[in-house]
Amino acid sequence: MTMGTINIFCPWEDSCPEPLLDTCGKFVITHPETFCVLHQETGLWYLRPGVALPTEICEKLISLWQDRDPELLDDKFINIFRDLTNTRLKRITLRNSGVSDDGLNLLLSHNLVELDISNCSKLTERTLENINRIGDSLTALVIGKTKEILPDSVFSISQPESSDSSDSSPVSEIKQRGYILRTPNLKKLVVRELYQPKEPEYFALLLKPLTKLTHLDLSGCFFLHDVSYILPMKYLVSINLHSVQRIQDAIPAISEMKTIKFLDVSQANQKYGMFESPDSVLAKLVLSLPNLTSLDISGTNLSGDGTFDEYRDAEEKESRVGDMETDLCDIPGLKSRIHNPLEFLGLYNTLHDACHRNHIPAKVITGDASEEQILAATAAYLDRPEVLVKALNELFHIFRFETCHDQQRALNLILLSMLRHRREKHIQISGSASLFYIAKGEDKNSLSVRARQKMIIVLLDAMETHLDDSTMMRNGCLTLCQFRIPQDVLFEYRRLVQLLLRLIRGRGDGDDFVRRIAIYLLNSLACQVDGEQKELVGDLGAIETMLKLISDRLQRHMHDDMLEIAWSAMWNVTDETPVNCLRFLDGQGMTYFQKCLKEFPDKPELLRNMMGLLGNVAEVKSLRARLMTSELLTTFADLLDSNSDGIEVSYNAAGVLSHIASGGAEAWTIDRPTRNEVLERMVAAIERWDLASKRNINYRSFEPILRLLEVYHTPQCQHWAAWALANLTRVYPDKYCSLVEEEGGIQLLEELLKSPAPYQRIKSLAGIVITQCQLFKEYGSLEHMDFDSDF
Repeated sequence: MTMGTINIFCPWEDSCPEPLLDTCGKFVITHPETFCVLHQETGLWYLRPGVALPTEICEKLISLWQDRDPELLDDKFINIFRDLTNTRLKRITLRNSGVSDDGLNLLLSHNLVELDISNCSKLTERTLENINRIGDSLTALVIGKTKEILPDSVFSISQPESSDSSDSSPVSEIKQRGYILRTPNLKKLVVRELYQPKEPEYFALLLKPLTKLTHLDLSGCFFLHDVSYILPMKYLVSINLHSVQRIQDAIPAISEMKTIKFLDVSQANQKYGMFESPDSVLAKLVLSLPNLTSLDISGTNLSGDGTFDEYRDAEEKESRVGDMETDLCDIPGLKSRIHNPLEFLGLYNTLHDACHRNHIPAKVITGDASEEQILAATAAYLDRPEVLVKALNELFHIFRFETCHDQQRALNLILLSMLRHRREKHIQISGSASLFYIAKGEDKNSLSVRARQKMIIVLLDAMETHLDDSTMMRNGCLTLCQFRIPQDVLFEYRRLVQLLLRLIRGRGDGDDFVRRIAIYLLNSLACQVDGEQKELVGDLGAIETMLKLISDRLQRHMHDDMLEIAWSAMWNVTDETPVNCLRFLDGQGMTYFQKCLKEFPDKPELLRNMMGLLGNVAEVKSLRARLMTSELLTTFADLLDSNSDGIEVSYNAAGVLSHIASGGAEAWTIDRPTRNEVLERMVAAIERWDLASKRNINYRSFEPILRLLEVYHTPQCQHWAAWALANLTRVYPDKYCSLVEEEGGIQLLEELLKSPAPYQRIKSLAGIVITQCQLFKEYGSLEHMDFDSDF
């Protein structure tokens, strides 16, 4: 880590559109056939003949893969860079990728300048050989925790059967040649959590040849000893020894490195950061490093255990009373920096909570005393999961109990943390908890489209990675509920539907809370989207999943909100989507309808949702025959007299019967109840309804209703359609008057008025619709106008 003032740049932090390069890049990496050819036998992608990609685009493609899912970045895609003439690479990050030794060797052929291979689990010691082969070009190498590429030992451990000399061992050859890494021009090296308990010369052999290093990060490494091997590094300006074993032993050698500007001697665990005479150690260290601008002593006792007044010499107090306010310093070891404050000082989790003191000679401080300190800690420790999660928890408490004043920076840091540590469950849980408060807060409307999208992507990443963790699922679902559904999530519609269906299927009773939120979200997703997306929801198994849930509730004789929402979701998914209506019937949906009707006869919401769904099925001409049974039509006719949920159940029953009757007398293939009997009961029910009834229904299109206006052979069907339009345009003119006009309803109504076939009540209702639409068009509102329902 290079310390100092941390400036976090996030490409989604403003309201500007996404760069065209990013938009195009995201498309082509998910559709590689646009610029590549797939080798059918090997599964490798090859660059299309005639395609040439400059460095900027090549590096962007790899970067976008990293953002999408680094584990999916493997040799198959990397193979496109085999063409050294038409592709160019200089600086690449492969963190957490699935690239193998062979894939990386291909990339190394580009004579890379910077390379990050941290946490690449498929790399072995072969990669070290490949790096050494082209090592002259490398200036920055991040090995991180990919320790497998480094040798276990620099001495011979075993003898080949055919040899008498240990020098013939490939391992002892390392000692003989005098280096582990042959990268003579390397300026930056990062190696983390490397343990070498038996070989005191290991780190000396690794680092001594690298005399041009300016930045060295050995975080978490053990058995470094006194680090005197860094003394030949005359250009070293940054050294990170966070959580190294026996950090105390390294201080003398560090003190001799006069070029050091950035120094980190922090510890994740306080018990390893205890120094004898800490005030004296820190004072001498700081005085010996004249160029020091950034220092991290988090998790240690180097900050001392008191304030300035306890350490001020009594005589100095008397002689310089007038200058006390300007000379105050609450960290004794930093008194020499009172008039030359550090640019950065890490005090997170120090003994005696030094970050809470008043007089600290530094411009940027990490700690937990304020929002500013917590944000600084989150930015500084992005690569330290065990510390980062604590900072994120502190940030969560600010969002939950206080007011975050720099929400934009906080959001950027949370997203970066979650992106970088996808598999760290506690980081994902803590980050998602804060995202919940950002998404539901007073400033949520100020979030840009790109910020919303990145939040949603990060949440979906976290939920897919930690699917078995109920807390993560709860946080993710509750946060997604705060967005505008479906508008904000349309760009990841398929992915979100797939995830929600997995959650709804669940694993036993313990998941019911998450299932409940998931089914609510799915229902919202299925509402107010077009037929293509509704069909997609069906293709992904929504109907079958809902029917299985309904079956479970029936077996347990249990009525709850999930049962009602399951029917509501199917109502939405089948709206003007015949294939989903067929799926419902093929899944024994009518059997479940009859069982629910019998088991829960007095549940108005359930009845309304079921009848709404059957209305969608009845609109599909090819499926009406499957509703033509005496038992079902008797049930529908009886529901005409229902007062459940206002007029909704009766209204939906009439809608179902109108569509069935629209097929004509020849389509009525049962003896009981008779067609005329049912139509008479339907008209009687319609005439009982109040034309001013408020409704609990939502129409995206009037097309199925308008089709019924043309059923002149059965005017009762026209009666229901005309009443529906009259009611909706009267009660909700802003929403439905324009829809009637847009879909050609006025012309159909005028033709109906001219025809002698419809009886007078139908024409009266048709006239009401036409008049209401005309008045709305002229005045823009019908709020203060009264109409005679008899016209």
